[in-house]
Amino acid sequence: MKTITESFGSMVFDERVMKATLSASVYSSLEKTIHEGAKLDATVADAVAAAMKDWAVLRGATHYTHWFQPLTGITAEKHDSFITPSPDGGVIMEFSGKELIKGEPDASSFPSGGLRATFEARGYTAWDPTSYAFIKDNTLCIPTAFCSYGGEALDKKTPLLRSMEALNRQALRILRLFGNSTAKYVHTSVGPEQEYFLIDKEMYLKRKDLVYTGRTLFGAKPPKGQEMDDHYFGVIKPRVAAFMEDLNQELWKLGVLAKTEHNEVAPAQHELAPIYTTTNVATDHNQLTMELLQKTASRHHLVCLLHEKPFAGVNGSGKHNNWSMTTDDGSNLFTPGATPYENAQFLLFLCAVIKAVDDYQDLLRISVATAGNDHRLGANEAPPAVMSIFLGNELTSILEAIETDTPYFAEKRSKMKLGVDVLPKFTKDTTDRNRTSPFAFTGNKFEFRALGSSDSIACVNIMLNTAVAESLKIYADRLEHAKDFPSALHEMIRKTIKDHKRIIFNGNGYDDTWIREAVKERGLLNYRTTPDCLPHLLDQKNLELLTTHKVFTPAELSSRMEIILENYCKSITIEATTMVDMVMKEILPAISSYTLEMAQIARTKQEVDASLSCVYEKEVLHQLTGLSQRIHSQVQALSDHLVALQELSDTCRTAFQIRDVILPSMCTLRVACDEAELLCPKRLWPFPTYGDLLFGVW
Repeated sequence: MKTITESFGSMVFDERVMKATLSASVYSSLEKTIHEGAKLDATVADAVAAAMKDWAVLRGATHYTHWFQPLTGITAEKHDSFITPSPDGGVIMEFSGKELIKGEPDASSFPSGGLRATFEARGYTAWDPTSYAFIKDNTLCIPTAFCSYGGEALDKKTPLLRSMEALNRQALRILRLFGNSTAKYVHTSVGPEQEYFLIDKEMYLKRKDLVYTGRTLFGAKPPKGQEMDDHYFGVIKPRVAAFMEDLNQELWKLGVLAKTEHNEVAPAQHELAPIYTTTNVATDHNQLTMELLQKTASRHHLVCLLHEKPFAGVNGSGKHNNWSMTTDDGSNLFTPGATPYENAQFLLFLCAVIKAVDDYQDLLRISVATAGNDHRLGANEAPPAVMSIFLGNELTSILEAIETDTPYFAEKRSKMKLGVDVLPKFTKDTTDRNRTSPFAFTGNKFEFRALGSSDSIACVNIMLNTAVAESLKIYADRLEHAKDFPSALHEMIRKTIKDHKRIIFNGNGYDDTWIREAVKERGLLNYRTTPDCLPHLLDQKNLELLTTHKVFTPAELSSRMEIILENYCKSITIEATTMVDMVMKEILPAISSYTLEMAQIARTKQEVDASLSCVYEKEVLHQLTGLSQRIHSQVQALSDHLVALQELSDTCRTAFQIRDVILPSMCTLRVACDEAELLCPKRLWPFPTYGDLLFGVW
């Protein structure tokens, strides 16, 4: 049996393999392409492809695929075998540099948001050498970008890479101002914590809502939920532990740095957290993690639920995006330094983030906007929809002292004119973490907690990278022409704090008074739902930001707004249609069966002895008869609303109609059905209950 160190990355064509299989000249050329963006020579591509094929075949691979991330939110792959006919009637195994670099999958059936017509089928995939190829299911997977025949990005990787390059350009300008002439590039690193639920597969298959939508549309609250906090960090049950062990082995073989696993707050909920890596690679790894969570669960006769709110009444699932900025020598730009100059640099990068989050709070909210996440944000289990930054007391006090140009009282009193007088030496973790904050500084990184569990981490990092790049660009444009750099730097930081301190909040984000203060007194945005925020993607300031930094074209942005809104509409329409189906075919028949049973029992008792009490039976009869009438009326109303929805041709109008009419109608229908569940016996209720799903089979 292989040790962890032996098996880790064993299915990845990483630098260890490249060094061992490529010539020195080819390896050196490829390294320049990966780390410096140098153009890849065709002969180098051929050599890499041949080595990659030989390595993959030795490990059982028979096919290769250009593995990409279309706008469906999941990954896509088209498999081609390595076989090529030989003159003797047999086959040989070949793989060329051309096949490595470029593929041509059918693009007509992927979401494009109007970028292309249905009959325009041609699309291209292009190798991303910054993310290692890997073997999955006997197939060599080559991470690629995906674009249309006209060159428009049809995926999430392309704009992510563009945003990383935009941030790199501007961050290097700032580092040069501070005398750093050795840094070759600045990249962002991410460690996305992944929450998920595990339920029994047999029970899952008995619930149409879980099968069709990924969440329960009905379900009365069980006698116990998460009130006792006994599941959180509790002993991992053997069945789950076996699943986690299997999952870790699969992830480690693919080079995914799975580190931490534990029970989360809600029953049947768990979390997996990786070690940080470059944002592009972290995004690929998180997509693999979600795929393997579901595949591995199935092998253990479980189902992994990645929906943000699969169960009402207990916490939903998110994905904490831990984000930092690092130079090629490993220096973290959010780590305070040992000298005043280093601390001034730290504060400037810190202020760039503060400014970015305040200026583009709408884009950050848009980046996490989905139908599933709308159930979760602001529900006392996740941050509110209002964006704010938690810095902790010490950093906040330091910024206040800089703004007012007054001494900061710590162990040593010091007047803070940045880069001139003595700054206090910052230390990590001087304040508690704030789990209610959407965007919290946690030592040498920021933790963005608003992301939904099923979503790609690409979107939020695209917006975050680009917004911070804009802040740094503004700073660099001004400071590069400053006659007195220390004074200009001090004024730049002081002005940022003064102009953007409204976004800093260290208190309880769940408190209703904060929401009122944020909106009414501070003027922060509160976009509660996807239809509220998404149209603002095309606001002029957002268009200018994302096009100026060449992250999106205007057409690509418009397409994404259309795709996200369309996905919102389709998701909830499927949920509403599933509700109607379950009520008509399962819930109402179950209620009728029990009503008939109670009526027969009451009649039989009266026939035996007219003096026998039938109070219980009659009470249940009255309650269930009233509920069935309510449910029938409400399900008819929901059906009518769905029919009316089909008459709307505008996606934005449809989304608002869903928000204002369909969702409230679904909520009303659910309440009545959940009341009926509490009255009906378990043997007659047509599908597993919350108690069964969350506590039943372990």
